[in-house]
Amino acid sequence: MNPPESSPLGKASACVDQYDATLLFPIARADQRAALGISGAAPFFGADLWTAFELSWLNQRGKPQVALAHITVPCETPRIVESKSFKLYLNSFSNTRFADAAQVQARIRADVSAAVWRGAASAGSVGVTLLGPDRFAQEPMQELDGLSLDRLDVQCTQYQPAPELLSAQRDAAPVSERLTSQLLKSNCPVTGQPDWASVQIAYRGPPIDQEGLLQYLVSFRNHSGFHEQCVERIFMDLWTRCQPIELSVYARYMRRGGLDINPLRTSHPQGLPRNMRTARQ
Repeated sequence: MNPPESSPLGKASACVDQYDATLLFPIARADQRAALGISGAAPFFGADLWTAFELSWLNQRGKPQVALAHITVPCETPRIVESKSFKLYLNSFSNTRFADAAQVQARIRADVSAAVWRGAASAGSVGVTLLGPDRFAQEPMQELDGLSLDRLDVQCTQYQPAPELLSAQRDAAPVSERLTSQLLKSNCPVTGQPDWASVQIAYRGPPIDQEGLLQYLVSFRNHSGFHEQCVERIFMDLWTRCQPIELSVYARYMRRGGLDINPLRTSHPQGLPRNMRTARQ
């Protein structure tokens, strides 16, 4: 079953510097989704956009190579990869010789795909892009666009998810809004360490009460949950409480251990955003 408590999180871990795909620790999405009332196919589309900032290996002559890696994991995968295990896996490349970056890219794609699609009736693939040092300067930094909820002077008293704070003006004409906040925080469910994020909520439908929405996002402050699970909970609470016609929730979490995880969940098929980091990332 691979429960999170059995993962390398919160435990002393040896640094393996020779390639080892068995270091990846998959965790099933189903249990947390069941807690949200989701069984079978999820009622959303999207992906988890990972950025790995600490990737290095040796070329055939033993010279170190470095790259950034963008990994795209579809939300349809039955499993996620626990982040510390992913860091340990990437560390295992450090003293391993590869013919070129293309071989490293193919190895990561194959290994992560096997981990996240484990147990699926039909397996798919994850997306992997490696950026060498010659492209580092092209990596943009940009804040999430939209109207900032943080401008609102609200009183906050709840620090566990409180969906009852959400409401929408059902008798008003539908609107299209893109709202952002940099006040999302949750905690790792295993170590208790804080996870900080910026979040963007785009919707079309009855106007959502913005003060209540900001208070709701703040209510995650003491909540324990993985990044992907928090975003899915926000999506489902908004979807059921406010009943928008269309909805997307996109969060960019601060990096830990050289990795950031940025989940997107949307009610309708759409292109994925470019994986651009925010200033805090």
